[in-house]
Amino acid sequence: MTRKLIDCREYPSDSHCTVAISADSESELLEVAVQHAVAIHGHSDTPELRETLKSLFKEETPPIR
Repeated sequence: MTRKLIDCREYPSDSHCTVAISADSESELLEVAVQHAVAIHGHSDTPELRETLKSLFKEETPPIR
């Protein structure tokens, strides 16, 4: 199963956030990413925020073994 990832380092902000979040499902990742965006970055939980966050999801590269 491919994990999904969102990484604040790829989207510079005034807070210089370095958090990366990953999950097995988009729905789980979205919920945690929304919580982070609201609590840390001061965004409002809106449908537009959720769509923007979903558009930033990437597939996580599995570790090399």
